[in-house]
Order: sequence, then structure tokens, then C-alpha cells
Amino acid sequence: MPASTSDASDSAGTQPSAKAAAAAQPKPPAPEEQPFEHFVPGLLIPALSKELSVPGAPAVELSFEQGPMPVVGAPCWMVCGRLGEGRRFWLCFSSNDINSPKTVALAEGGGSASLLESFLIDEKKTTLALLVSRLGQRLNGQKWLGPN
Repeated sequence: MPASTSDASDSAGTQPSAKAAAAAQPKPPAPEEQPFEHFVPGLLIPALSKELSVPGAPAVELSFEQGPMPVVGAPCWMVCGRLGEGRRFWLCFSSNDINSPKTVALAEGGGSASLLESFLIDEKKTTLALLVSRLGQRLNGQKWLGPN
């Protein structure tokens, strides 16, 4: 019996130190906590490219730039996309923060964008998965992705 008591105390003695070591290790930051300038080109653009590259869909070209917002000309950060011949879209951020107000602009037939739509206005927190899935849904709603 005394041996089992010492075994129990040994294991009880190591458990708190193991828990303390686990608590001391910082939790890795969420992708969305990365600086905007790293998040968009390093995570968002590759994820969008993968999401929008579906069989039967036109090839997608994506870029990240700062410039005038389509239609209104206000300065913004944009993910600019081109799908096949003449279809273009812009995901615009009003500032260099993924939680800033966002808009989407679309242009077809090689023309310029003529309409700006609010994007993810009801979301309190923007995540990578949310940005990717909702932009994919929006473009699919235009019948731009694959055979619909």
C-alpha cells in the first residue's frame, strides 16, 4: 500500500507541472490576427484561388493592391480578380483591417464596374473562412463559377 501511495503522489506531483507547462505555451494566433498586409497576400489570396478554381470554371487571376475603389474612387485596399474573358471583381476594404467595412464590385464584358455592393455588413467578426465562402457564393450567384 505505501508503494501505491507514493506512486499516486508522484503522478499527482507531475500533473500540475505538466498543466503549468501547457499553460505557459502561448496559443498560436488566429490567422485573422495577422497584420492585414500579411493576411491578404499570404492567406486570403491563396484560399480564394483554391476556392474559385473549380472544374469547368474559367481560370482565376488575383492581385492585392491599394488604389481607388471602383465606382466611387475613394482610396481603399482591394483584392482584384479576373475570371476568364472580361469578368472582373473587386473585394474592397475601406482600411487596412479585415474587420473594416467591405464592398464588392463586379464588371462583365470588359466594362468598368457600375455598382458597389456592401459585403458582410452584418458580421461582427470577419474570418478567413467567411471571406472566402461568401465571395465564392456571390460569384456563383452571378453564374461565374462553373456550369450553373
